Amino acid sequence: MSIAVSVVEPRPIELACHDGVTLRGHIWPHVRGDKSGTVIVNPATGVLARFYHRYAAFLAGRGFDVITYDYRGIGASRPASLRHCGHRWRDWGERDFEAVLRLAKRLDPAAPLMVVGHSIGGFLPGLAESAPAIARMLTVGAQYAFWRDYAADRRLRLFLKWHVAMPVLTALLGYFPGKRLGWLEDLPAGVANEWSFRSARMELSYPEAERENVLRHLASVSAPILAVGVTDDELGTPQAIARALGYYSGATTTQMLLSPSDFDKREIGHFGLFHDRHTSDFWLDTLLWLRDGINPWPGKVLG
Repeated sequence: MSIAVSVVEPRPIELACHDGVTLRGHIWPHVRGDKSGTVIVNPATGVLARFYHRYAAFLAGRGFDVITYDYRGIGASRPASLRHCGHRWRDWGERDFEAVLRLAKRLDPAAPLMVVGHSIGGFLPGLAESAPAIARMLTVGAQYAFWRDYAADRRLRLFLKWHVAMPVLTALLGYFPGKRLGWLEDLPAGVANEWSFRSARMELSYPEAERENVLRHLASVSAPILAVGVTDDELGTPQAIARALGYYSGATTTQMLLSPSDFDKREIGHFGLFHDRHTSDFWLDTLLWLRDGINPWPGKVLG
């Protein structure tokens, strides 16, 4: 079954973060009926915003204004040179997402503000100072890449890839050449190294004097969070998602575990739910949560 997506003309945007870095993205205006709210789509690490454009058009065709954007160092927000640019993973939450949040509130202060976050994009919202303004969050495979949480049967391969090869290449080149290797997009050294050397406790990657403030920001988020995982996701395993959700102590969190068979598919993995083959199932289901706060998969809740 295929469901047509309304024709939506996105508007390119540029916005400056408080440290002067310029981000680029798009606003997708709603095209049907009354506006249901504003949705910010946060990408996964090393994934271009355009990967989510069809989903953004789908949401815009069903009553949402949607903002998509590339983090600093990625895609349209990439500087002339990545070598030693200084961008870090934490900047994506503290500075980039913060700037997009403020833009969304300026554009329509009265609209409920939702976030769809994929992978790291579902964890970093709590790093932003304005995160208490979020009304509801949907996360997909959201975690911060602690290697012991990777799927057991693929852990060694993933460890060698992301925690041995990546930091070595990053040290040699001054950035991670992911695109050349076919391993996502190129990454700034600071982003690659935060991934490679992340410990079980995320805050330990911050200087000691900053850790309490980071934890306070994460705990300040009160938006309900529906955290989706998939049984064949090697990165966003149930334990990885639960570890990330543990930081959102001020929010009501519901952790889900879906499987490919729920959608009559053989596999989904870490990226598949944002493919338009899921227009008529997962994408439609997400409207219940984003628009009405209703969990569309009540039988899939993890205890």
